[in-house]
Amino acid sequence: MRLKTSLFGQTYVFSSVKEVLAKANEEKSGDKLAGVAAETVTERIAAKEILSNLTLEDIFNNPSVPYDEDEVTKLIYDDLNMTIYNEIKDWTVSELREWILDENTDNEMIKRVSRGLTSEMIAAVTKIMSNLDLVLGGQKIIVTAHCNTTIGESGTLAFRLQPNHTTDNLDGIMVSLMEGFSYGAGDAVLGLNPVIDTVESVGNVLKMFDEFKRKWEIPTQTCVLAHVTTQMEAIKKGAPTDLMFQSIAGSQKGNEAFGFTLDTLREAQELMERYSTATGPNYFYFETGQGSELSSDAHHGADQVTMEARCYGLARHFKPFLVNTVVGFIGPEYLYDSKQVTRAGLEDHFMGKLHGLPMGVDACYTNHMKADQNDIENLAVLLAMAGCNYFMAIPAGDDIMLNYQCTGYHEAHSLRSVSGKRPIKEFEKWMEKMGLIKDGKLTERAGDASIFMK
Repeated sequence: MRLKTSLFGQTYVFSSVKEVLAKANEEKSGDKLAGVAAETVTERIAAKEILSNLTLEDIFNNPSVPYDEDEVTKLIYDDLNMTIYNEIKDWTVSELREWILDENTDNEMIKRVSRGLTSEMIAAVTKIMSNLDLVLGGQKIIVTAHCNTTIGESGTLAFRLQPNHTTDNLDGIMVSLMEGFSYGAGDAVLGLNPVIDTVESVGNVLKMFDEFKRKWEIPTQTCVLAHVTTQMEAIKKGAPTDLMFQSIAGSQKGNEAFGFTLDTLREAQELMERYSTATGPNYFYFETGQGSELSSDAHHGADQVTMEARCYGLARHFKPFLVNTVVGFIGPEYLYDSKQVTRAGLEDHFMGKLHGLPMGVDACYTNHMKADQNDIENLAVLLAMAGCNYFMAIPAGDDIMLNYQCTGYHEAHSLRSVSGKRPIKEFEKWMEKMGLIKDGKLTERAGDASIFMK
């Protein structure tokens, strides 16, 4: 295994595969904060050269967090299809990249090989891809999942309707969700981020969502994005729940900082299989985001792209219905500006898809970042072309509860139009029945929330 190279008369020597992975990463403020980033552009190129020539077996033998010290590593390795891994272990990272991008390599071939890839291998190939490579690679991978409807089918683009409210006022939430549905958002999920993480409050919102969905016969799924333990207690008390949510990290320590272990998720899975109000069989909704492990000192000296990839290795074990990266939410400490956010969004989408996940992206930014709405719309267009399964939809793209900006209700139809995609099939039929859309175009009735008050 070679960890040394010479460029422009200078020799670069790296101490480990973990260091090569970190320094091959595109520039990220979070990696600089962690002290693992390449110090110069030339050092980054040197790391990429070495990484591209490492074999998949080299990476297999050097996980970022040791197997016997971390339950996420253990889960990723125990889930690996060793027959497939042994077929490809002699490939270099560069050969894996060329194979994925080869126009003779199709969706089914990629999905099969992905079962023999660890998360670090997927992070590695991502680091030697350009932005266009990530768009092309992501677009080739079609991943579907089913809760009440099917997400990810070719030619569709879905949206999570996110009617957040500063006090979880039920009337305020109701107005936002009515408007969102009237614009054609909500086919991925009707999902609220709660202010009040109590069993009673979460249960009240879930009941309201379920009643509205049933009254208007909306083909979608519902979720309140409270802590997994709060949702579990709400379900035990009879709250109707289609999806179980949890934010996840790429290490055991990171997940413990989020207040759960893998056993917690296994218990939640068993509970959902018994009590979920959805058809299934996919009952989980996971969110991730580059930098979360560093924020809890749980990154184990690894870079944020590698740790993000490990989130997806965890997620695929539980066969979720939805996964999305909240790409610009943590702030400039981890992704400084629009260039870094754009790169991270494309990386995360591609890595999620290569893990076999139904991947969405919250194309977003915070007000103290060097980014604006045009930057996020640019990212959303790139991701729509890359085959992103779904985006967020928030009133005017401004989340008054979480204090961040992302894609709004109006962007749903615009992004579908520019990408030539449609809502989830059953949802589009419902929109036609409601008079919101005809022949793929919004009617004058679209955006009129009062249709639900008559």
